[in-house]
Amino acid sequence: MTDKLKLSVVDQSPAHDNNSQTQGLQHTLELAKTCDELGYHRYWVAEHHATPSYSSPCPEIVIGQIAAHTQQIKVGSGGIMLSHYSPYKVAEVFRTLEAFFPGRIDLGFGRAPGGAELPSRALAYPNNPVNRDIYPELVEALVGFTDNRIPADHPFGGLQVTPTDSSAPDLWTLGSAAGSIDLAAHFGVGFVLALFIGTHARPAEIIQQYKASFRARSGSRMQTPEAMISSAVICADTTEEAKLLAASHTFWKIQAANGIREGIRPPEECMDLYKKLSPSDQHTFDITRDSMVTGTPAHCREILEAQASFYDVDEVIVVAVTHNFEKRRESYRKLAQVFEL
Repeated sequence: MTDKLKLSVVDQSPAHDNNSQTQGLQHTLELAKTCDELGYHRYWVAEHHATPSYSSPCPEIVIGQIAAHTQQIKVGSGGIMLSHYSPYKVAEVFRTLEAFFPGRIDLGFGRAPGGAELPSRALAYPNNPVNRDIYPELVEALVGFTDNRIPADHPFGGLQVTPTDSSAPDLWTLGSAAGSIDLAAHFGVGFVLALFIGTHARPAEIIQQYKASFRARSGSRMQTPEAMISSAVICADTTEEAKLLAASHTFWKIQAANGIREGIRPPEECMDLYKKLSPSDQHTFDITRDSMVTGTPAHCREILEAQASFYDVDEVIVVAVTHNFEKRRESYRKLAQVFEL
């Protein structure tokens, strides 16, 4: 880990303040411009389908808007849910983005569905959702198409991706455990360990194994292993305020685990509803919120630096979800200030 820790953002595009999802997309653009001015390194947009609380099913469209309205921040997907899509089409989209914004585009991808079963079936219609067993084949094709280096013996050997003279975006795969590191290392792409997904401990060996097994791709900008961690962080003036703000996303996760898809509630309402949860759900709420990084700017910096040191990474990509947009933007602002970005 280097002395200077880089901070980046994953935006799940929440629908804030009981507003519409259209307003949620506008908030994403507004927050991206703020983070660009504050000195954040990357800004990634998540993909969710048929989810009332999250506004962005099409990160590739939002990426273009953000890149056009910012100056220097790298912009990408966190991530494209590859199992829904043709790797050829994904490569076309991101090479086109790279043609407009050379050197600023990241293609982050993952195997999760980004929604429930019904939208997954609708995305595949009139076909069926792909079998998880062929995911490595999708990754192989995506890497080859993105680099415009499909092997001659591949079924699509010789097929070119337009624009042919565009450079390839940087490729990253996202995983919440060790399951994705073999693919990331084998195909020479970056790896992001999503600590904000789940509450279980992830050993440092995950990143170590990825780095030890990494094989660089010919022609790629990524010639050495690059890894990040992604953490849920709420930063406020006091620990009490930060924990209260975090209640909104925590309660949403409890409801989602119980099959209830709803909007993001005000934190005070969530704490009132907490009292009506079953003892089991109250326990899950407590450990879920405790797994987030919440507190004052100094405390958040201390924890994030400790996490980065533990995993031996020099970049943390931060996820923050609150009911109120300005509180969320202020959390990112306080982090930028305490890290002296």
